[in-house]
Amino acid sequence: MSGPAAELPIEHLLRELAPQVLGAIARRFRDFSSAEDAVQEALLAAFRQWPKEGIPENRRGWLIRVASRRMTDMMRSEIARRERESAATPEEEPAIEPVEEIEADMDPEDTLILLFMCCHPALSPSSAIALTLRAVGGLTTVEIANAFLVPEATMAQRISRAKQSIRTSGVPFRAPNPQERGERLPAVLHVLYLIFSEGYASSIGAQLQRLDLAREAIRLTRGARALLPEDTEVAGLLALMLLTDARRRARTGLEGELIPLDKQDRSLWDRDEIAEGTALLTLALSKGTVGLYQLQAAIAAVHDEAVQAADTDWPQILALYELLQRVAPSPMVTLNHSIAAAMVHGPARGLERLRLLDGDERMRGHYRLDAVRGHFFEMMGDFRKAVQHYRMAAARTTSLPEKNYLLTQAARLEETASEPNS
Repeated sequence: MSGPAAELPIEHLLRELAPQVLGAIARRFRDFSSAEDAVQEALLAAFRQWPKEGIPENRRGWLIRVASRRMTDMMRSEIARRERESAATPEEEPAIEPVEEIEADMDPEDTLILLFMCCHPALSPSSAIALTLRAVGGLTTVEIANAFLVPEATMAQRISRAKQSIRTSGVPFRAPNPQERGERLPAVLHVLYLIFSEGYASSIGAQLQRLDLAREAIRLTRGARALLPEDTEVAGLLALMLLTDARRRARTGLEGELIPLDKQDRSLWDRDEIAEGTALLTLALSKGTVGLYQLQAAIAAVHDEAVQAADTDWPQILALYELLQRVAPSPMVTLNHSIAAAMVHGPARGLERLRLLDGDERMRGHYRLDAVRGHFFEMMGDFRKAVQHYRMAAARTTSLPEKNYLLTQAARLEETASEPNS
């Protein structure tokens, strides 16, 4: 019954398998909402049965069989309900495909297909991205809300409305054709970027990183590149992920504590990932059109080129952020632009740039605004204000490693400020 993957915790296996199974079921039955319910029931059954009976060799097939039977039951139940309500002539029994045929027709890239399917034309880009993060990325509503800088309740309503919109639109929930793939690609890339970001720097919980999410985002982006090899933004996104993921081993200490970029042991950086990411970026940039992900990848490449933190070419990074601000302005771009400005022109310039975000509803109360402000005050030697902002940031973050790091920074500065010669 069990195989090598059985050594992994069952919840990790199920999280990895869930989007693959949902992709197969939604693609064949073309009913996303019902497919999601059926897959959830299959996952629950696995969670109850596998610990007692052992993990099956064909895990995905087991889940697909259970979910397919549940879908069949739901379809028959819905037909019976309509017959009772209308007192009409009995409807013809739906043509239910045998489970074996569904398994035989499974696509190895069902997760990638599901990703494109979720970016449905009946949805706004933000709703499509939120729904896809839930279905494909397995992110919680809280994590998705953090990524969008909105309250959890707002995001829960958005996801619920997205499902309802698909159900009532009349547009089939099916794998898109090549033209539709092109139209949905920007939303797909945004989803992949957010899945990777949550994996690289988890916004909630005790772990700084979720390796399963980061790896799945890279795998899916490789799949998107194989599907669209000439698209420069797909290449740029994959380059960005590789150039960022290359630093993963150096980002945490022995106790899982956060180690900031300027304090990392750069000998731990993955040089193969850096080489692959740099080659991808160089190829993409040579084709002339420069977009959001290529610019972010270029910034990551400049960081990765520096042998020591002191060697970082901050003027080049500042120039890239200024271009990024014109191509794709956002609060986070402004925040990171302020850091580059502070490193080139001094912390006063950084504080000046941060004031642009004070009136932004999306950033109000966001921990990173206070964390960066605290860093700038520390650079200026105003330790009292730095401590104040570090503590405010620590109170607002939902990531335990981030909280511990910020509190450590505050405690260190309080100790420095209390020394006689400080």
